[in-house]
Amino acid sequence: MLTRENVIEAAESVAAPYKAEGTQITFRDVVVKDRHVSMTVIGAAASAESALEAALREALTAAGAETVHCRFRSGEAAPQAAGSAGAAAAAGASAAGAAGGAGPVRGHGAGLEANPLLGGSSGTHFIAVASGKGGVGKSTVTVNLAVALARRGKRVGIIDADIYGFSVPDMMGIEERPEVVNERVIPIEKFGVKVMSMGFFVEDNAPIVWRGPMLGKMLRNFFAEIEWGELDYLLLDLPPGTGDVALDVHQMIPQSKEIIVTTPHATAAFVAARAGAMAIKTEHEIIGIVENMSYYISKDGEHEYVFGRGGGARLAESLNADLLAQIPLGAPDNLATEPDFAPCVYKADTDTGRIYLEVADSVIAKCEA
Repeated sequence: MLTRENVIEAAESVAAPYKAEGTQITFRDVVVKDRHVSMTVIGAAASAESALEAALREALTAAGAETVHCRFRSGEAAPQAAGSAGAAAAAGASAAGAAGGAGPVRGHGAGLEANPLLGGSSGTHFIAVASGKGGVGKSTVTVNLAVALARRGKRVGIIDADIYGFSVPDMMGIEERPEVVNERVIPIEKFGVKVMSMGFFVEDNAPIVWRGPMLGKMLRNFFAEIEWGELDYLLLDLPPGTGDVALDVHQMIPQSKEIIVTTPHATAAFVAARAGAMAIKTEHEIIGIVENMSYYISKDGEHEYVFGRGGGARLAESLNADLLAQIPLGAPDNLATEPDFAPCVYKADTDTGRIYLEVADSVIAKCEA
């Protein structure tokens, strides 16, 4: 079985030739999950990062890892004599800081501590919306929850962190591009929600062909280069699963809370439990579960449970979390001729729109208690 200690030992065995002058290389934020390894590397020479990453992948693969994701930070490292025990202790202290919402921003977020949103004095509540698999309506939930929070008078932003599968601009009917003022990007605002997405920076729905480290850097830019202003809530629409972007969010925003989206189907709920387990492992509070596509309302007003029943409740029970809502299967009855047309945003006076307002009320009560 691959352990954190195994990973650190294997990493230290190849690291020395790649250190920056006057430092020792250390490893922080080491996460080992199902033979997938993620870590922050501190003290490597900038010119040697690629070579060190290759050496680490080779060493850790030989030790039993299936995938290896490295983030690099410069700075004075701790003395190497601390060894594995010292690194493990540092990781424990880091986790303790995350639990309290304090401590330095890590990984690709290193150096953003003074950012108005990520700084310790920020009053912004961060909510990552996650799912175990795609196709469960996670982005739809993110968009409508953000709009519902804005309807409750909150200052709200969305980061479309699903870099490969960005969809928020299209869902909200946003066609314009952000402007740059004084070298800062101004988010697009619609329905009282400020939006930033990779979709604003690609042409003709072109695919994004990037590796993990590039995703983390883009996520960092969404904080460092965007003029968000003051926000009460910032929602992050995560990619499905527990990959690179989800790990970066856990490290960059230790104070973030999470909402897990699933459908009633047993398999979807089973897979969503992985996202919940990751939140628990990284000490992110789970606000609750949203069960989407819970039932279809027929023309006769009957509820038809096309994807089964009970998946959301079982997931909530397994994660010791609240079931925030059961949202029916359907689509907004919006007209393209309407001034603020958005294909996926429910009006406040519809049945589903009212459900999202109830979810917003629950979120506000949990975050602002």
